[in-house]
Order: sequence, then C-alpha cells, then structure tokens
Amino acid sequence: MPTFAFMVMEKRIQADRLRALVEPAVAHLGFEVVDIEFISGQKVLRIYIDGPQGVVVDDCARVSRQVSALFDVEDPIPGQYTLEISSPGLDRPLARRGDFERFAGSLIKVKTVAPVDGRRNFQGRLIGLVGENVVLEADETRYDLAFDNIEKARLVPEL
Repeated sequence: MPTFAFMVMEKRIQADRLRALVEPAVAHLGFEVVDIEFISGQKVLRIYIDGPQGVVVDDCARVSRQVSALFDVEDPIPGQYTLEISSPGLDRPLARRGDFERFAGSLIKVKTVAPVDGRRNFQGRLIGLVGENVVLEADETRYDLAFDNIEKARLVPEL
C-alpha cells in the first residue's frame, strides 16, 4: 500500500475511534457528530456537529465543555492540541455511508485516495450509495467510486 494511502487509512481509523468515544456524549446533548478531523501539523482536533434546528455558538460551547471533560478522563490523543467544535456549514462534509444515501441528488466534491480514470478530484451530482460504491455523475459520465477510496467529500452549496 502506498505511504499516502496508508496515512489516509490511519487518519480514518483514528477518526472512527474518536467518533465512537464522543458520539454518545454529543447525542446526549441532542446533536449528531457529522465528521471528525485531526490536523496533525496544526495539532487541531475539529468535530463537526449538527442538530435538528442547526447549530449556534452556544451549542458548540456546550458540546466543547462535554467533550473536553470526556477527553480529560479518557485522554485519547497524547500531547497538546486545540479542540474545535463547529457546525458543518453549507459545504457539509460527507464521511459516513449514510451521508451518501441521505444527500442523494445533491451536488458534491470528492477527492479520492487513488486516482480513478486518471483523476482524484470530482465534482458532480450524487446518485447515491450502491453497494460499496459512491456513485456520482460528473461531466456527463457516471463514476462508481469505492467508498474506501474516498479521502474527502463535501456538499457543494447550490445558491
């Protein structure tokens, strides 16, 4: 496995572990964890949350206090880092299989780990999740992208 692909898989495994740890606490406050990203160069752990009525700054502060207390006990990340709690914004990240089902019909951007048909960046209309593939139509072509090959995916705001 190429080094870059291995690094992406390690980040995904770390995010999955953190998600399993924080999801119950965040759900208890009435929110869902949309995505988790750890930016190691900046030592920033960013957790995106959403709720039925959206998210305001006070919601982020409440979740931050809850997650900080949990991390003080569990200590899932060694060393110092900055914890950020954020709303997903209009360009919401798509991280779980269910996201690709939920937002079928939406315009999305996808970056793959390994090239597909000679490219890693795609923007098109999300058809949905078919088996283990994220299916989208871009440039009048249908692409079946293996879920495990997706490095990043986000909604593209249509205003």
